[in-house]
Amino acid sequence: MRRMKKINKTTKSNLITYAIVIALFAAVQILTSAGAISSLLQGLLVPLCAYIILAVSLNLTVGILGELSLGHAGFMCVGAFTSAFFSKCTAELIPVAGVRYLFALLIGAAAAGLCGILVGIPALRLKGDYLAIVTLAFGEIIKNVVNILFIGRDSEGFHFSTKDSLSLGLLPDGEVIVNGPQGITGTPKDSTFTVGVILILVTLFIVLNLIHSRSGRAIMAIRDNRIAAESIGINVTKYKLMAFSISAALAGVGGVIYAHNLATLTAQPKNFGYNMSIMILVFVVLGGIGNIRGSILAAIVLTLLPELLRGLSDYRMLIYAVVLIAMMLFNWSPKAIEWRERHSAKFKRKKQKEV
Repeated sequence: MRRMKKINKTTKSNLITYAIVIALFAAVQILTSAGAISSLLQGLLVPLCAYIILAVSLNLTVGILGELSLGHAGFMCVGAFTSAFFSKCTAELIPVAGVRYLFALLIGAAAAGLCGILVGIPALRLKGDYLAIVTLAFGEIIKNVVNILFIGRDSEGFHFSTKDSLSLGLLPDGEVIVNGPQGITGTPKDSTFTVGVILILVTLFIVLNLIHSRSGRAIMAIRDNRIAAESIGINVTKYKLMAFSISAALAGVGGVIYAHNLATLTAQPKNFGYNMSIMILVFVVLGGIGNIRGSILAAIVLTLLPELLRGLSDYRMLIYAVVLIAMMLFNWSPKAIEWRERHSAKFKRKKQKEV
C-alpha cells in the first residue's frame, strides 16, 4: 500500500511538471494571438525551448549525478552541426519537413550522445575542477574544429578540407555545405515553438523517469557516497557514463532546435563557447541543483528578462542583477530553505486532515 502511495506521489509530481509546461505554452499562444507579445519576444521562444532542454539535461549531470560539467555547449554544437549538415544535404531527397526534422533530431542526439560516451569514458575518472576543465576543453576543441572544417559536395561525392573552400576542388555543379568560420547557410527553418515545447515534454519524460527509476536511484547513490555505492555492488562507471551520455544526447537535441531556427549557423564563442556553457550552468544553479522545475523557471526568467526590461535601458542591468541575487537567496539561503520546508510541512498536514 505504501509503495502504491509512493508511486502515485511520484506520478503526480511528474504530471504537475508536464502541466506547468503545457499551461505556459497555452498562455503564450493566447497572448500571441491577442498581439500582446512583441516580434522580438516571439523570436526568443524557439531559443528558449533549446535553453530549457539544455538546463534540464545539464541538471541530470550536475544535480543528479553530482559532477560539474562545462562542456554542454560542445555537445550542443555537435548536435547542431550534424543535424544541420544532414538537413542541408537531404533537403531535396526528403521534401517532407516533419520527416526530415525527425531524422535530424535522431542524428543530432545520437552524435552528441556518442561524443558524451567518448568524452565520458576517460573524463569521468576525474572529479570536481579537473572534470570541469576537461569538459570545458572538449567544448572549445569542438568549436575550433568546426571553424576549420570545409565540406563540399558535387557529382563525385563529398570533399573535405581544413584549409579553405577553394582547396575542396569542387566541380562546377558542386556546392560548399560547411564553409569553415562562415558555418552552414540555408538550413531549413523547421524548428517552431510548438515543436520545441513537445521536445521539452519528451526531455522531461526521459529525465524524470530516469531519476525515479532503479538506475536513477543508483546514480544518486553514487552522488551521495561513491564508496558506499561501490560496496553494495553498484557499477559506478556504468551509471556515471549512462547519466553523462543521456545528458549529452539531450544537449544535442537542444542544438538541433537551435540550428533549425537560424538562417546561418556558425560556431561563435557567444553561441557554442565557454559563455554558453556558463549560462546553462547559471540556469541550473539559480533554479536549484537537482530541481528540474527550478531549471525551467530560471531558463525562462533569465532568457526573457533582458528583453522585457529593454524599455528601462538605464536600470535594466540593475534590475537583472537584483533578480539574480533574489533567486540565489531564495534557493540557497538557509533561512529561505527552512521557511519553504516549514510551509511545505504545514501544507501537507492540512491536506492530510482534509482527507
